[in-house]
Amino acid sequence: MIPEIDFRREDRPVPSRREFLASSAALAAGLVTTQAVDADAVFARTFVFDALSADENWRDPEPIFAAYKASGLRAIHASLNYGSFATATADLRAWQTRFDQWPERIVKVTTGRQFAGLKKDGPLGVVLGFQNTTILGGTLANLDTLYASGTRCIQLTYNEKNQVGCGCLVPEDTGVTVFGRDVVAKMNELGVVVDLSHCGDVTSKDGISISKRPAAFTHTVCKSIYNHVRGKSDALIKAMSDKGGMTGIATLGYFVGPTPETSLEDYLKHIDYAVKIGGIDHIGVSSDYSIRGIGAIHTRESWLTPRLTAFPAEYRVRWPPWIQELDGPDRFINITRGLAKRGYSSAQIEKLMGSNWLRFFSEAI
Repeated sequence: MIPEIDFRREDRPVPSRREFLASSAALAAGLVTTQAVDADAVFARTFVFDALSADENWRDPEPIFAAYKASGLRAIHASLNYGSFATATADLRAWQTRFDQWPERIVKVTTGRQFAGLKKDGPLGVVLGFQNTTILGGTLANLDTLYASGTRCIQLTYNEKNQVGCGCLVPEDTGVTVFGRDVVAKMNELGVVVDLSHCGDVTSKDGISISKRPAAFTHTVCKSIYNHVRGKSDALIKAMSDKGGMTGIATLGYFVGPTPETSLEDYLKHIDYAVKIGGIDHIGVSSDYSIRGIGAIHTRESWLTPRLTAFPAEYRVRWPPWIQELDGPDRFINITRGLAKRGYSSAQIEKLMGSNWLRFFSEAI
């Protein structure tokens, strides 16, 4: 029997029409609880994990550290420079310098057991990753070098075709190549997460199937909710879950919905739907941009202009690209509160906000 949400409780505010409809959707999916949840208390004890954090300028680190502290995050998967093997190794060295300089603030996570030592007021755990296998330079042995320097997650392709497979912008996705199969096998052997976020449909399907370890879509959205080229189909989300993998729902506004009015509620619809398709144990959250927020560090000219030439029309980039409630460091507490309003239980919220990612990365690396 699907439980009912009791909106008559005196300690629970009367919902708006939007909140009522959102809760009704969660009810229909069988995701809700009859017990009111203290979202802030849940958030305070949750291991919050951002499965893709990117676009930081470390010339002035203090605002970055302040934002991480304010965010409630315990760990992140950081996206490094993936231009080439040379730029990748240079960025790994730069990160190592940061770890050495600020050990009380950030710590490199290279083994699953390290997560247990990440306390609420301790250093932020950082899983180092790249969004393109072009960093290998066509040489499988380079994976050993990258792994030795701390790399624990690599995306097979970034939008376009490479030596491993096809990205989501390739019209005819021919899937994972022979070399790509060797790359996936080597990543499995080492303990490097196979990320398929930007891959095309066939390459995504192949990657899930070929990988002997569970793979991940670290940052994507549900195509059935908003048909964006960066989204994933129901079949892929289900296949990922069936193999024990994870799907992270990215908070980037133009992935979530078609207009600047796209809201937190629209984002939560993606969460609802992903849970319905993939199961509560295989869905998590991710950003795909700076913890400080795009608005805090960019102007229209610095952010939009280069992307209008870097991405085709079907990418639907726009200004502003963010959802207001999800742009700043408070995005994760806002999601937690939104999930509580929709009727998710404390345990379900903890899973979505980080414990699913914690389990996944603990096992994967």
